[in-house]
Amino acid sequence: MSLYRTILRPALFAMDAERAHDLAIGSLAVASRLPRVCREVQAWLAVADPRLAVEVCGRRFANPVGLAAGLDKNGVGINGLAAVGFSHVEIGTVTGRAQPGNPTPRLFRLRADEAIINRMGFNNRGCAALATTLARAFSPAGGPRRPGCVLGINLGKSKVVDNAAALADYEESIRAVGRYADYLVVNVSSPNTPGLRDLQSEAALRPLLAGVRVCVDRAAGGTPLFLKIAPDLSDAGIDAAVDVALETGCDGIIATNTTIARTGLTAGPATIAGYGAGGLSGRPVRDRSTYVLARVSRRIRQQSRQIPVIGVGGVDSAAAAWEKLSHGASLVQVYSALIYHGPLLIAEINRGLLAELERHGLRSISDAVGRAL
Repeated sequence: MSLYRTILRPALFAMDAERAHDLAIGSLAVASRLPRVCREVQAWLAVADPRLAVEVCGRRFANPVGLAAGLDKNGVGINGLAAVGFSHVEIGTVTGRAQPGNPTPRLFRLRADEAIINRMGFNNRGCAALATTLARAFSPAGGPRRPGCVLGINLGKSKVVDNAAALADYEESIRAVGRYADYLVVNVSSPNTPGLRDLQSEAALRPLLAGVRVCVDRAAGGTPLFLKIAPDLSDAGIDAAVDVALETGCDGIIATNTTIARTGLTAGPATIAGYGAGGLSGRPVRDRSTYVLARVSRRIRQQSRQIPVIGVGGVDSAAAAWEKLSHGASLVQVYSALIYHGPLLIAEINRGLLAELERHGLRSISDAVGRAL
């Protein structure tokens, strides 16, 4: 951790944020093509303990800590990311059509708050290119050549596609890449594609999820399907999203995406305004994302259902991960904190979670889920 903070992070932070991101992804892509290197790194970094293992939707996760979507949009660094200890890697967001994303600059570090503002806009090579990349490296789910971790694929809507045609766009991605996923995610909560969040309304979300569920069952053998929601929904909007997800056969919910709020930041209003629009992630979104997570978990229980929730937002320590687990998360995901703390953070979180289990006299991570509800 100290090596990263004193040498590697200053070097990366001296670069433009997106250039540093591209350099990191390039390095992970190289590592992913070197199996021996991945094995040695994993043996060095991974915290292997059966008490950390979690079963979600019939998939075994070696530990509860995964990588959120947004870092590896094109699926080039999966095994490199698995090697540093992530139990699952969520690639994407991928769209039906290739797209360059929003104009640059579009990625900004808020160092004092350990936060990120991004308005990337789903820049990716498209679902056909992702399918080719995955086919070269892996078998479809259930086959002999699989990634070194559970693989999630996050699906979004192409910017040029009108909301009325959103289902067809999601279906195109599902047919192209769904068979490679251990789970799929419908992303209607990014603030960086105009109109996308309108699909979170109950009237729009119900037919969309119903159609996606049918397509997943036909094209991807009933692969588990998650809905990712925004932290900016009202309480009524959160409840409605959960109800629709349950009614349409979703297997889980991810809470939450980035926020459009700018509260609680160290920098002054003029500085923040200078960054412009985009989603805020990292430490400042932790409290709100945990609130939404807890409300989602309670709503699921009220409906007498048992589907898992993945907690995302401000997970930068074992304490933050434990907080998410205690408020109903079966798994947690990291992104912004990886930029600020480096890849040893995953092992640090997992070791801290083991210490929490011992402190509370629990036998496994699953026993910790929902204790604070």
